[in-house]
Amino acid sequence: MAATTPEITTNGSEPDAIFAAVDALIGSLGDDEATRAAAREGEEVATLVRTLGLPSDVIAAVRLCPLMGIEKINENTLKDNALESLSRLVLELASLSRFALPADWSPGEALAVQQSEALRKMLLAAVSDVRLVLARIAEQLCRLRKAKQAPDEVRAVVALETREIYAPLASRLGVWQLKWELEDLAFRYLEPETYASIAKALKEKRTEREDFIDAVTEQLRIELESAGVNGEISGRPKHIYSIWRKMQRKNLGLDSLYDIRAVRILVDDVSDCYAALGIVHNLWPYLPGEFDDYIANPKDNDYRSLHTAVVGPEGKTLEVQIRTRDMHRQAELGVAAHWRYKEGGGPPAAFDQKIRFLRQLLEPSSNDGDLLDQIRDDVFEDRVYAVSPKGDVVELPAGATPLDFAYHVHTMVGHRCRGAKANGRIVPLTYKVENGDKIEIITGSQPHPSRDWLSPRLGYLAGVRARAKVRNWFRLQDRDQHLRQGREILERELSRLSIRDVPTDEIARQLKQKDTDTLCVLLGSGEITAASIPTALQQLREPDLPRPRRQKRLRRKPSKPGGVAVSGVGDLMSSMAKCCKPVPPERITGYITQGRGVTIHRDDCGNFLGLKGRYPERVIEVDWGDAETSQYPVDLSLCAYDRSGLIRDITAVLADEGVNIMDLQSTTDRNSNETEMRLSIEILDLPTLSTAISRLEQLPNVFSVRRRA
Repeated sequence: MAATTPEITTNGSEPDAIFAAVDALIGSLGDDEATRAAAREGEEVATLVRTLGLPSDVIAAVRLCPLMGIEKINENTLKDNALESLSRLVLELASLSRFALPADWSPGEALAVQQSEALRKMLLAAVSDVRLVLARIAEQLCRLRKAKQAPDEVRAVVALETREIYAPLASRLGVWQLKWELEDLAFRYLEPETYASIAKALKEKRTEREDFIDAVTEQLRIELESAGVNGEISGRPKHIYSIWRKMQRKNLGLDSLYDIRAVRILVDDVSDCYAALGIVHNLWPYLPGEFDDYIANPKDNDYRSLHTAVVGPEGKTLEVQIRTRDMHRQAELGVAAHWRYKEGGGPPAAFDQKIRFLRQLLEPSSNDGDLLDQIRDDVFEDRVYAVSPKGDVVELPAGATPLDFAYHVHTMVGHRCRGAKANGRIVPLTYKVENGDKIEIITGSQPHPSRDWLSPRLGYLAGVRARAKVRNWFRLQDRDQHLRQGREILERELSRLSIRDVPTDEIARQLKQKDTDTLCVLLGSGEITAASIPTALQQLREPDLPRPRRQKRLRRKPSKPGGVAVSGVGDLMSSMAKCCKPVPPERITGYITQGRGVTIHRDDCGNFLGLKGRYPERVIEVDWGDAETSQYPVDLSLCAYDRSGLIRDITAVLADEGVNIMDLQSTTDRNSNETEMRLSIEILDLPTLSTAISRLEQLPNVFSVRRRA
């Protein structure tokens, strides 16, 4: 339970005001041991974050995050005072803090590399401000330092998590000052004997190696200035984990490594590169076979630099890298980025481009708030990352549903899927998965995919591969079963559209099939979806069918009775018959009434057939005119179990499909709680009507939707 916090005001400069507000909030929470420990933890992480040059709001959020972890504060606590602007940062940082490897993680598993890669991507995609990922890396380093006193099994878990997730992420984002310590401590905990043997073989402490680099750097600076070369020199003693990695990669002993100590010289242009190289070789003798000119002969990934190894002061070997500032920028942010060289390849180009974008965003000179706002929209818009109940991260296409997740886990999990939960809450199978969602699939005992899953309009599946698995399942079923199920689909579609005048063989031929049976088999197997039937009906327009010769006295002039396009009525007043309300491409016929002009009927309408038998001279030939933008009235009958919000959901579905509601009447049986609705709507064509009926049938409690003839 979060403590009640007094009103806090911020005065003075903005950073000081934020920190003063944080201090006041922490002071108001009491003085128990848990609060003090969480406050100390937050301050330790904040100390590291300050060295990264992150802004005051991120530092303040880092200090508050541990307090939210022990439920001393919550979102409402922050909104009650001047720290309301920090609530989003604290919440997102808290969500990052909960990311962890699966409990049964084993790096030897075949999917280990893919899983750790997916977790790193998920960390970047889960927050709107990528600087919070840096704060999470700093937090992990603090955890790793504290793990020194923890039990062996706890220390191993934290070290493994660091090695697989956070150290590579720090490398990719260029956080070198944290990367080396993350790698070394994780290596020390996981491989204590190997770590100790390398440390002993180095015969000097890290501080001694750093002092050596400082002396070399100063000597080089003096020599470059004397030669008139404008150079920027930085140095590093190679850390133990990096030494071990190189020994493993090149199968060399420690004595054969010449870059345990290294310096880098950045100059203005290529001529200065070679001038600096001459200065280095004049100072110290170089080692034969250890010089590489990647400027004259760039690597395949366009990496350019001069590498040489020399025997430096005190007889110690030293590696020197020399490049221009442009070359360095390319090496750090381009396809030749340092992390890709170290990790032996790298991820696909699309993710590589995103990493470069994020690293540019983290440059100290980058203060464009618009870029921060674009991260979620522009950087990770094509993928989404969900978590399984076991903690595995699953990478899915944007717009993916729980059904996509099920098929990604296993084909049979998808086939047996009956429902899904997102973060412990039941969601429909058309739910759009968001980054970080924990998805749980509810399965049945037998596989039973639905053909509706194959329709892109209905939104069950976003992935092409998942849809192919469903289609393949139906293809493998028995032909007789396909025929039976396909005939049911065809009859159901024609019934709910109230279509009786179009022969099914014509529909089959329109879909380029030999006959109705062939069409039904393909419908049953999922090769053809039910949505193709209204489309085929729409394409069976009157001009494509044989028609009797027109009566000469009637001119073919379009008329629009009630906004409907009909040709063949001349200048006569016309209207749609209320008994059948035809829709393109249904065959239509005109009947000349007494005083009401021409009424347009379906040619199989019972009322029309009766009138035709009594007054055949009043029958005229008509057809559909230019119906591209016309709306046609249709009556629907919808049956459902009554519930709150039912009418709202129905009208929302029809509005999404661009269907205009002209009238809606509802009657409810209180004994059975069943309600019947009669809707009068306007549609463009039969495919629109079919889609609208399909979406209405998906609504909870709706069990029947039919067109009223």
